[in-house]
Amino acid sequence: MSVNDIDVNETLAKAKSILEKNKTLPAEVHALVELLVLLVSLLVGKLSVNSSNSSIPPSKDPLKNKGKGTKKTTKRMGVKRKAGAQKGHKGATLEQVDNPDVIETLTIDKRSLPQGEYISAGFDTRQIFDVKISTFVTEYRAEVLEDQYGNQFVAEFPEGIQSHTQYGGSVKAQSVYMSVWQLIPLMRVSQFFTSQFGMGVSKGSIANFNKAAFKGLEAFDEWAKVQLIRASLNHADETGINIGGKNHWLHCISNSDVALFRADEKRGREAMERMGILENFKGKLVHDHWKPYYSFDLTHCLCNAHHLRELTWAHEVDGQKWAEKLIKILLQMNEATQKSKGVLTKDVFKKFRAKYLRVLKAGDIECPLAQKVEGRRGRTKQSKSRNLLDRLLSFEEDVLRFATDKEIPFTNNAGENDIRMTKVQQKISGCFRSKAGADIFCRIRSFLLTCQKQGCNPFTCLEDLFRGNLPDFMK
Repeated sequence: MSVNDIDVNETLAKAKSILEKNKTLPAEVHALVELLVLLVSLLVGKLSVNSSNSSIPPSKDPLKNKGKGTKKTTKRMGVKRKAGAQKGHKGATLEQVDNPDVIETLTIDKRSLPQGEYISAGFDTRQIFDVKISTFVTEYRAEVLEDQYGNQFVAEFPEGIQSHTQYGGSVKAQSVYMSVWQLIPLMRVSQFFTSQFGMGVSKGSIANFNKAAFKGLEAFDEWAKVQLIRASLNHADETGINIGGKNHWLHCISNSDVALFRADEKRGREAMERMGILENFKGKLVHDHWKPYYSFDLTHCLCNAHHLRELTWAHEVDGQKWAEKLIKILLQMNEATQKSKGVLTKDVFKKFRAKYLRVLKAGDIECPLAQKVEGRRGRTKQSKSRNLLDRLLSFEEDVLRFATDKEIPFTNNAGENDIRMTKVQQKISGCFRSKAGADIFCRIRSFLLTCQKQGCNPFTCLEDLFRGNLPDFMK
């Protein structure tokens, strides 16, 4: 880290060296200076942490650092391309329709034209797309017949119509869609119905709609578990959530077709088993090296986005040269894998692996194991950089698996993207008031995200749900 063109790490190293060599300082002064050096080192380490070299989100970066991060090649995981749409990208634009709702014909005032004879040559058409918001009320009138004895017979109303006035399926679907998918707080959803439709839908009613959707998706919950257990590759991630003012964990297991969320008070294996998937799953799991994942008997694939961030910290903050070299090797390896259509040849992989191990061997010299302090019990604490080096060496096969298996990605970004919006929900609405509320959110969110992955319109699927129908992809 540099401050005003001064290399702080190098300056601290010099100060430590001078302190060790100077034997003339009084013990009290020596201890005080040593303490100050330690405090400066801790503060520098804390100030140097940002989204580019740790797992903290970009939203917590200092304003002056936003958008800077690491080199573009690191951010793009080795793919060198300009920002914005890439070559061959199909843009989205409005297309004229054949049957517009209203046609307004514009005629020319012939008095404004030069004198002469004119014939019609057709029309130049331009269309305006707009939205017309209105309330649509359907009234059912059940015929009442009365016999000569005064007995009345009433025609049956359609199933589900029980009250003299009630909300239709589209209102319910719209409220659930906005509150769970678009993450709009219940009060604002209520205000939307009032301002746009003149319809007073209370927060309590919206909460009841969510409960009804939750109950109607019991079959989806079981279906999703079966699909994830049968899958060949899944992504796993977890993040902290606040329920009733207490810290809980939101677990997510997903792939390109299905996603399932679950809230739990714990983060480890016990919580994962309550989800009912990983203990029965025997495929490949991409994750960020959270240790409880390794307690399951499956093929582990580690997220290299996490490794790149940790290596960036080791290089920029801890001054580890081996870390910078390993960043380049991993990015080059990923780029070569993409160019080879997802799998490196044995010879190319062997060369990259040799480079990988050579750098880690050099790191072992540059960042040696901490020496055990005489008289101190327990395991000797290692530096953050040393722990990273040991992990990359011990789990080398899981780190590099992406280059030998076409199905395995370089990062766990797909899983992290699936879980990211739940953090946005926390920022907008704060904590969940109860575990039941978190469970409702998780199941509905899982369903809507799965609908999107399946190429279905989440809102349309909600409308079908309130009609008592589950989507075709579950059949």
